[in-house]
Amino acid sequence: MLETSARLLKLLSLLQLHREWTGPDLAERMGVSTRTVRRDVDKLRELGYPVNASTGITGGYRLGAGSALPPLLLDDEEAVAVTVGLRSAANFSVSGIEETSVRALAKLEQVLPSRLRHRVDALQRFIVATPGTGPTVDPSLLVLLAGACRDHERLRFDYLDHTGTPTLRSTEPHRLVTRGRRWYLVAWDVDRDDWRTYRVDRIKPRTPMGPRFSPREAPAEDLASYVTKGVSTASWRYRVRVRLHASKEEMLARLPMYVGDFEAIDENTCELSTGSDNLEMSAGYLAMLGVGFDVIEPPELKPALQTIADRLTHAATASPRPR
Repeated sequence: MLETSARLLKLLSLLQLHREWTGPDLAERMGVSTRTVRRDVDKLRELGYPVNASTGITGGYRLGAGSALPPLLLDDEEAVAVTVGLRSAANFSVSGIEETSVRALAKLEQVLPSRLRHRVDALQRFIVATPGTGPTVDPSLLVLLAGACRDHERLRFDYLDHTGTPTLRSTEPHRLVTRGRRWYLVAWDVDRDDWRTYRVDRIKPRTPMGPRFSPREAPAEDLASYVTKGVSTASWRYRVRVRLHASKEEMLARLPMYVGDFEAIDENTCELSTGSDNLEMSAGYLAMLGVGFDVIEPPELKPALQTIADRLTHAATASPRPR
């Protein structure tokens, strides 16, 4: 049997792993009796860990929120992930956390073992971040949405669609997904009886949270691809479709997945479906792909391409103006 201190650490690690455990489940995982589990839970409470217990024959335990943050147990992979995340926070699309991330990073790196510090340094040495210009998201909103996904609680919120029209949504939140520099919530829309993808920067939650729900099967196994395909058209003013004179494999090797949805036509061509609020920006981006393409839709894209072409032709042929 493990010594008391080792048991407490193992119990704490288990409580941090899942939302709730029954007493018998914890006893089986730890190789002790349920009576020992109860005693160890009491010891954790004495150390400041808010372990909540439900009533009943078997009983249930969960790690709750207290007035102060107790120490957390992180394995090697989690410690590396948290450190890299904190170092990158100032350049990411979450507003207002730059200063706090530096404070948290200083505390973490002070106790980070040298073997993990080398791994973090190796990762960061080859990462170059550029400041983003997209919409930022309040970190407290991400925490609220992630909690609703984790706890299977219904969420009502005011939402602005891509036209700026406000709507009230009642949802069963499933997952948060990042695409490029944007956050998206994948959720079951209760009123529309279907899965929907929402841009987080357009969400304004209503409180309190709704009742608990039984989670549904996800709309796709690969949620990243699901969101990419959905928001390539739905969240933009214009739906853009072009036939690229290159294979799907070639384009995926050159471009990030969040650019849009690529569909193979044959071994030499593929179709790109994406979206845009500004067709001149889309025209400029398409011109930089380095491959030929044909416009499928929208028809307004062709005049935008001509505008870009005229501008580039002028820049390439005109003499510079005297100062």
